Amino acid sequence: MVANLFVGKRPRGLKLSPDGKSLFVALSGSPMSPPGSDESKLPPPDRAADGIAIVDLASGRVVRTLSTGDDPESFDITQDGRLMFVSNEDAATATAVALPSGHVERVIPVGGEPEGVRIRPDGKVVYVTSEADNEVAAIDLASQKVIARIETGPRPRGIAFTPDGSRAYVSAEQGASVTVIDATQHRAIGQIPIAASGAKPMGIAISADGRTAYVSCGRGGVIAVIDVKTNRVVRVFSGIGVRPWGIGLAPDQRKLYTANGPSNDVSVVDVSSGTVLKRIPAGKGPWGVAISTQGL
Repeated sequence: MVANLFVGKRPRGLKLSPDGKSLFVALSGSPMSPPGSDESKLPPPDRAADGIAIVDLASGRVVRTLSTGDDPESFDITQDGRLMFVSNEDAATATAVALPSGHVERVIPVGGEPEGVRIRPDGKVVYVTSEADNEVAAIDLASQKVIARIETGPRPRGIAFTPDGSRAYVSAEQGASVTVIDATQHRAIGQIPIAASGAKPMGIAISADGRTAYVSCGRGGVIAVIDVKTNRVVRVFSGIGVRPWGIGLAPDQRKLYTANGPSNDVSVVDVSSGTVLKRIPAGKGPWGVAISTQGL
C-alpha cells in the first residue's frame, strides 16, 4: 500500500476523472444496514456526511465535496467530464450533477435501493440498478428521464457494458446469476447462472476486446469468467478472498483487482491462470476499485 487517504464517512463507489488527475469517492452518513436489519434500531443518518468527495491525486487531499443527494452509493461520469449520475440508495433516486460546478440538474425517481450506475459507451444512456425492485432504469442523458425499466435477476448490483455498447451485463446477488441486456432495445435477453457454491454476484469488469466478463461473487469467494460470445461461465477463479466485491481490470488486461471487505485487503489476480499473486492491505472494509495508470 502506498498511501491511505481520509475522505469522509463510509466511502463506497469511486471513479477517476477522465484526465486521471482526480479521484471521486461516494460518501454516506447512513448507517450500515445489511439485508434483514431492523431499521428501527439503527441510529439516524448523518446527512451532512453525504456527498461525492473529490481527491486531488497529486497532493492526496480532498479539495471539495459535492452535494449529490441522500446516501450516494455509486456513480458514473461522462467521458467529457461534464456530467455525473449518482445513485441515492435511501431516496430511490438518481441525481444528475453538472461538473465542475456541482450544480444538481435533476433528481430522477428510479427503483428502490438504487446501486450500480453505468453510462453506455456512446454517452447517450445511463443504467441504474434497483436492488429492491429487481430492475434496471434506463435514463436518456439528453432529457434526463427514464425511458425503460428492465427486469433483472433478484437484487441487481453491478453493471458493465461491452465496449461497443450493444449489451449490458448486470449482476444479480440473490439470483446467483448475471442478466444480459440488449442495450439498444433496453430489454433482457438472457440469464447466465453462476453455479459456484455460495456465489453472490457483485462487481463486473469486461475486457477491452469485449470477449470476456469477470464477475466477483461476494461470499462465494470466487471470480466467474464469462465468455461474452456464448454467454456462459467458462472458468471460475477460486480462493480469491473474503467476499470479493468491487473488481477492476488492469489496462494491460493481465491482472484483476478485487476489494475484499471483511478481510480488509485487495487481491491481485493473474488473468491467465486465476492465481492470486498477492493480497494488499487496504484499510477497513474496502468496497470498490478504481485503477489509475498515472500512479500516486
